[in-house]
Amino acid sequence: MGRCPPFLTAAVVAAMFGGASAAAAAENTPDAGAAILQASAAALCPDILLNPEGTEMATEGPLAGYRLGAVRDRGPEGRWVRREVRLDGPVGAPDLGLEATRAGGQLRRISLTLYDGDIGRPLITALADSTCRIHHARALRYDDDGMALELVHLSADLASEEQVEALNPPVPAGEDPGGVTVAHIDSGVNYLLPVLAERLARDGEGRALGYDFWDLDARPFDGDTGRSAFFPIRHGTPVASLLVKEAPAVRLLPFRYPRPDMGRMADLIDAAAAAGSSVVAMPLGSREAEDWTAFEAAARRHSDLLFIVSAGNDGRDIDAVPLYPAALALENMLVVTSADAFGRLAAGSNWGSESVDLMVPAEQLEVTDYRGARGRASGSSYAVPRVAALAARLKAANPQWQAAELKAAILGRAVPPLERGRPKVAGGWIPNPAEDN
Repeated sequence: MGRCPPFLTAAVVAAMFGGASAAAAAENTPDAGAAILQASAAALCPDILLNPEGTEMATEGPLAGYRLGAVRDRGPEGRWVRREVRLDGPVGAPDLGLEATRAGGQLRRISLTLYDGDIGRPLITALADSTCRIHHARALRYDDDGMALELVHLSADLASEEQVEALNPPVPAGEDPGGVTVAHIDSGVNYLLPVLAERLARDGEGRALGYDFWDLDARPFDGDTGRSAFFPIRHGTPVASLLVKEAPAVRLLPFRYPRPDMGRMADLIDAAAAAGSSVVAMPLGSREAEDWTAFEAAARRHSDLLFIVSAGNDGRDIDAVPLYPAALALENMLVVTSADAFGRLAAGSNWGSESVDLMVPAEQLEVTDYRGARGRASGSSYAVPRVAALAARLKAANPQWQAAELKAAILGRAVPPLERGRPKVAGGWIPNPAEDN
């Protein structure tokens, strides 16, 4: 597939340059986007964030023709803590958004973002300090079908590219590794890293079997863009790296979860079962029960699959304030949370004497991050791959076991935690899930 010019579509830039040809306009695309952002930082910020209706709009220069659009505030009425101001661009030009948080009367985390005026697609964002001085910027490059292909890190003056990250690269060729299949439902994985690529589940022709149920393609590349298209959360890779570390013979089946439509979870679970999964690792959740209706029905339908689910990291009792899918009553599910090395609930990890089954040590664990670098990670998300790896090793040693037998064997390893008082979890603590005996 072809790629649109960097930063802005040629049609948008042509309009901005008074009818210049698309080819000529594309040559000035970086300068066009930079001019709008730099002008807005200099002429509008911070006044338009503090007093949107009272700020005078430009009549000439890069911001000529822009008009105040929506103003969205979050926080107590009259005392907003987060504000977004949208400016509608003239016909054919990008829209402009300015956003900031406010603490102690001071503006913080100021961002200035350009959007495709026709479809609202994000194009460039610039981050600025409290004085509206730009210190960093990022841009997105799209293919002809509107798929984001690359994330470009720009210099503070917006004049040069400092780094380019792939967002949807092809899965490298390889052979199926064999072993117990574990489906990993998360933000995707960086399958370009050899440590993960060599364990990918594949068909007879070497094609990877994972799938992106967010973008609906066969490239479940790591990136949760729900909060920001410019700052994706790379959660899936370090979690999966711990899984393959503790179960090195696992057959990894990565799925990118369907945030735009959680009803697709039914198709996702069906795909996991069709690919031969025995264990499903799910280090994710939300507070909305309706997000998980399709998943619950599919999990009940596939009673032979064992689901390992995170309890979450809100520092709360999820018996009292439920988190899903952890709070669902599924026989073929284990809910896990993080403990320290001494059997005490880790700070910030959720608990529940009815909803949470196990604690396992999941603090300061060595993982491989999205870049391929070694690092440390903590939290109940990292309890999930430890227990999923244990389940995979038990399944490899006992191929005839199904979800019920695997669950019973795992719970049978638990011992009472060292904490006093009312139990924080139903099943106890596994001091070292990496041990097979």
